[in-house]
Parts: sequence; structure tokens; C-alpha cells
Amino acid sequence: MVYQNLLVETHGPVQYIIINRESKLNALNRDTLFELHIALGDALHNKEVGGVILTGAGPKAFVAGADIAEFQGLDVDAARNLAHENQRNIFDVIENFSKPVIAAINGFALGGGLELAMACHIRIASDNAKMGLPEVTLGLIPGYGGTQRLTKLIGKTKAMEMILTAEMISANEALSLGLVNHVVIQERLAQLAEEILLKILKNAPLALAGAIASVNAAADATVNGFDTEIVEFAKCFATNDLKEGISAFLGKRKPNFKGE
Repeated sequence: MVYQNLLVETHGPVQYIIINRESKLNALNRDTLFELHIALGDALHNKEVGGVILTGAGPKAFVAGADIAEFQGLDVDAARNLAHENQRNIFDVIENFSKPVIAAINGFALGGGLELAMACHIRIASDNAKMGLPEVTLGLIPGYGGTQRLTKLIGKTKAMEMILTAEMISANEALSLGLVNHVVIQERLAQLAEEILLKILKNAPLALAGAIASVNAAADATVNGFDTEIVEFAKCFATNDLKEGISAFLGKRKPNFKGE
């Protein structure tokens, strides 16, 4: 597919998905969200892709929010469908992606942009990044999982303050709250994201998928996370990767995992 609003670049097992609307601070309009859904599906089913780095074009913004102009004229039913479809087809897909997804937050991550970053498994921010959920200033609330994921990541007290005041926080404050994993100078952002992803990808792909599912289950009140962990642990014993991992460990050599 030829993308109009994304850049997709593959470097070995690492695939970059770049929101490419720099003049609009990479705001998420309908077309961009649709393309993102397609790109994620392609990355998931491409055996050559080990993991994804999600970022925005240019130095100013990761994603500065949704395209607010597209909200004009929506009624209650249309808004409900919009939130439901985008949560299900994009934000939940990222969170439950069986391959690791890292957000490289290069500047503003506001509204839907912060929601997009929070759906990723790991977040790295440049030192100039600003993050927030300013929806209440428009008469809205976050609609792409922001109220839920922010609360799970930093706790109810601070999440309530951020959402109700609509104030932005700095990268360093986000780090202190546990909202991001690392803060680096902007020039090293992509490099660190790739270093971390390549470190992850040295491990067994099927085990990574099981670990992601199990960690996500810890924050899902509808399932028993311990049961999920037991199931995912047991599934590893049906894989050739586990046999290879044990053989390599006992043979004091590096494993050669194949995702089988």
C-alpha cells in the first residue's frame, strides 16, 4: 500500500512507522488512523519484522492530538462509533500486539497522541517532549483509552489531576511518574529506541508474545492474570525455541531463536 500520511521504513528486524503530517503536527485524522491500522496489520504478519518503533515526523511533535475539525457535526452515536472503532482497531491492537512496540516521543504528545504512546509497550521521550490530555478544554474527554491507560500507568491521583487540569507535563516529570521509561536528548531518541528494541529482539519471539499478553493481563480486571501467565508459560513448552534456549544454556552458547 502507498501511504499518504505515514512513512514506513524497515531496518533489519526493526520497522519504523512514522506519522507523517509534520505541517499539522502529525495530528490523527481519519485517513491517518486508517493507514495506521493497515500498517500495523502488515507489520504483525510480516515475518521479517521483529518489532515496531512508532514516532512522528519532524522535531516538534510525536502526535499533537486528533484532528479536531473532524469532530464537527458528530452526534452521540457517531462519536460512540468513532471512539469504539479506533480503540478496537488501533489503540487496543497496539497494546495487545504480539511484537514489541516502542513509542519514540519526539516533542508534543497531546490528546490522541499521548493515548497512542500509552498504548505502546515502552515509551522513550526526547528531553523537549511535552505530554498531556487537554480534551476538557474543548468540552471533551479522552476517547481513545486515555482515562484508562493513564490511570493504570501513573495511578488515579495524578491521572485525575492531569486530565482535569488539562496541563502538560515535561519529559522529566513523565519519567518521574513512570509514564515514560527513558528521557534522552532528541538527537539520540531514535538510536536509543532501536538499541532497546534490538536488545529485546535477541530473545525468543514466541516468549516475547507470551510475556506481553501476561503483563497486559495484570491490568485487565476481566481476566485472572495469574491464569494467563500459567497458560502462556505452558505454551512455551510446545515451541522449538524453548528447546533451543535450554540447549544453548546448557551448551554455554548463544541461542538461535526462529520463532517456532
